[in-house]
Amino acid sequence: MDFSSLRFVDVTRTFGRRRALSRVSFTAEAGTITALLGHNGAGKSTLLSIAATLLQPTSGRVLYGDHPGNGSAVLRGRIGMLGHDLYLYPELSAAENLRFFAEIYGLTDVERRVARGLEMAKLIDRADDAVGGYSRGMRQRLAVERALIHEPRLMLLDEPFTGLDEASREALRQRLRMARAAGTIVILTTHDIAAIENLTDATVTLVDGRLVA
Repeated sequence: MDFSSLRFVDVTRTFGRRRALSRVSFTAEAGTITALLGHNGAGKSTLLSIAATLLQPTSGRVLYGDHPGNGSAVLRGRIGMLGHDLYLYPELSAAENLRFFAEIYGLTDVERRVARGLEMAKLIDRADDAVGGYSRGMRQRLAVERALIHEPRLMLLDEPFTGLDEASREALRQRLRMARAAGTIVILTTHDIAAIENLTDATVTLVDGRLVA
């Protein structure tokens, strides 16, 4: 399946008596980068989890083009996610990590995809080194390629700039621009407004689970 937009329609999510999201509506189009802004607890991570089909809304709808967010394996195969956990195996090398995830997705041309991911992450010369010995920036670059190896239509990133030096931040910005140019729908959360200057096409601000801008 494919889709060219992600649409939230009156999305509400509650956890017991606590309302994490309240009637949130907005649309993100293919080839755009949207930033989710707001304080801790505003609902940003919950919204990303719903977009990733890891959570279902209590009410409202999420539409992937014309497709409902039913959490099917086919839909999830069109989504890439980078969270606080980078989902890398530290005992494996960069090449082995990328190869593992390519095979999990059942991709063809696995070695070509691995080689491209290593090149994009600027890790060709460290391809066979265990990831546990990498710097934070190196692991982050590899995790981005892990999330993009299956060429997802939707890329979700939760605080991707945290802990990165300026060189790594710029490398991430450039990679996200490339994903946008390829037609990916990119949605990211951040507290670092400076990191997304001249990067995003739209911003969505949440306050206590409500859309305010």
